Amino acid sequence: MPHAIVCTDKPDALEIRLANRAAHIAHLEAHAGRLILAGPTLDSDGNMNGSIIVLDTDDRAEVDAFCAADPYARAGLFETVTISPFKKVFPK
Repeated sequence: MPHAIVCTDKPDALEIRLANRAAHIAHLEAHAGRLILAGPTLDSDGNMNGSIIVLDTDDRAEVDAFCAADPYARAGLFETVTISPFKKVFPK
């Protein structure tokens, strides 16, 4: 069963996000075969303020390793990270 990773940035951390964005994208690209979706969440002004990633793996240890290796996490961008099993229903 896939896992949803929902991350919320620390307040006023846009510079951290922008400084590490290329490395984060490279991290996602390295795992592209396991990603169902990935992208930033936005505030009401359209500024990035978090991330949602759905990783196609049953292995929670793999999810934890993926998260720990994310350049955003390593740079201290996130205030919270929630990982939950995810059931894709639509589209089939």
